[in-house]
Amino acid sequence: MQSNLQCKSTTSPLHVGIIMDGNGRWGERRGLTRTEGHRAGVDAVGRVMTAAPGLNIDTLTMFAFSSDNWKRPRPEVDGMMHLIEHYMTMQAQPFADAGIRLTVIGRRDRLPDATVAAIEKIESVTATGTTLNARLAIDFSGRHALLEAAARAFWSGPFTADTLSAALATGSGYRDIDLLIRTSGEQRLSDFLLWESAYAELWFTQTLWPDFTGENLQQAVDAFRNRNRRFGGLPEAAAAVSSQPAHALP
Repeated sequence: MQSNLQCKSTTSPLHVGIIMDGNGRWGERRGLTRTEGHRAGVDAVGRVMTAAPGLNIDTLTMFAFSSDNWKRPRPEVDGMMHLIEHYMTMQAQPFADAGIRLTVIGRRDRLPDATVAAIEKIESVTATGTTLNARLAIDFSGRHALLEAAARAFWSGPFTADTLSAALATGSGYRDIDLLIRTSGEQRLSDFLLWESAYAELWFTQTLWPDFTGENLQQAVDAFRNRNRRFGGLPEAAAAVSSQPAHALP
């Protein structure tokens, strides 16, 4: 899976998080159902995954379904679950062929059995991918993840920021988020990766998710590359912080 897009800088690879917002509104504005908007959003996922490696993004975490989304009308929720299941089933082998490793973070005990089976299959089929680490957050809550990690870290030994970071199921050897993108004009985290986004650069766009393209992703990465990340200190100190290795589970 190649991309013609190139970032201005070829420095350290990025972990980019995306809150994919605006699918339902996209559908409604076109006289379609919200579920049809979610279906259009699936195409945007493919465009972003195609563009990411060429922009020096090696890890991409996308918010597909939050724990709060269970509050939506049942037909919309059922439609989203069906889309997720269909997407996983259809993309397992193409992702493997493209070198994409896809994993899912979040709770699975509340997902339909067929959805869980599709998730487990695509994770197994794509496990050796090295071109892109793609993660979908499904039935995910940043607060719930922190609570679970705190409990694990407390009982495993000294309770420190490092042990908490390592205990986060969402961490598992991945770096903190460098760049967090949210579409549709909203400007909030909505219980996404709260710990991992502590020093993320934020980039908001009015573009609804189904209209998001590789060019939009490049705009966000270019803006990121032109920012001065200090992590509360001076530039030379910030460089040392950003070069720290990722925490990994034993």
